Amino acid sequence: MIKISLKRKEQLIGLGFVSPWIIGFIVFMVYPLFNTIVYSFSQVRFLLNGIQTTYVKLVNYTDVLLKDPDFKLALPQYFIQIFLFVPMVVVFSILLSLLLNCKLRGRRFFRALFFLPVIIMSGPVIDNLRLTNAITLQGLYNFPVYKFIAEYLPNVISSPILYIFDNAVLILWHTGVQTLIFLSALQKIDRSIYEASMVDGASSWQQFWKLTLPVLRPFILLNVIYTIMDVSMSSLNPIIIQIKSAMFNIRKGFGFAAAASWVYFIIILFAVLLSYLLFGREKNN
Repeated sequence: MIKISLKRKEQLIGLGFVSPWIIGFIVFMVYPLFNTIVYSFSQVRFLLNGIQTTYVKLVNYTDVLLKDPDFKLALPQYFIQIFLFVPMVVVFSILLSLLLNCKLRGRRFFRALFFLPVIIMSGPVIDNLRLTNAITLQGLYNFPVYKFIAEYLPNVISSPILYIFDNAVLILWHTGVQTLIFLSALQKIDRSIYEASMVDGASSWQQFWKLTLPVLRPFILLNVIYTIMDVSMSSLNPIIIQIKSAMFNIRKGFGFAAAASWVYFIIILFAVLLSYLLFGREKNN
């Protein structure tokens, strides 16, 4: 009879509990990822008796990066979302968390109110809202401030500001999870620190920069990465729309879509790496 040590037995029990996840990860993640790599270097044809692949080297990647006009047009739109939409979502979520952390009546109601779009804003819902033009502020173009910014300010300055105005509703709808994360961080701060700083004569502005913001710094990195992934996987993302339309397009095909997906993955990876370089590294004293 083979004797098994208690430590070995615990390891086997733990492996037994985690084995369904490992099997599911291999079947539903590793295997499809490997297939997309193969498809990205192939011309894919769907036949009645299966899938036929023909190796075409880097043709799909050169088509994505050099020849396809739709991908070239979608890429700048995605960069605009990364460099304008993501920072504004994080900034608005910080402001909302500061407001919701104040002592006021109905705080729970307002917290639920700001989180509500996260629950209802699924793929089909946001598509219907977009089709009905419900994700923009109606009549915004008639406001004097909007007209002044559009007509008199330089294009370099006016374009980012107008983009924020045009997407204000969508920005607020994407702040639900980030606001809760920042709010949980703010509630962990000991109030005696603020009281001590007030005794030393610190203003509210100084308290925010010297006390609140350093505590929120790691959560800023978390929310930036979360927002990047949320925006990148959104059904409104222009690159996602192009990849979906190319999958069964006769002119492009499944191999083109697989190559575009991997190019897009590398771009997202660089965006996450950039956010880590900006917010993830600790300052040396």
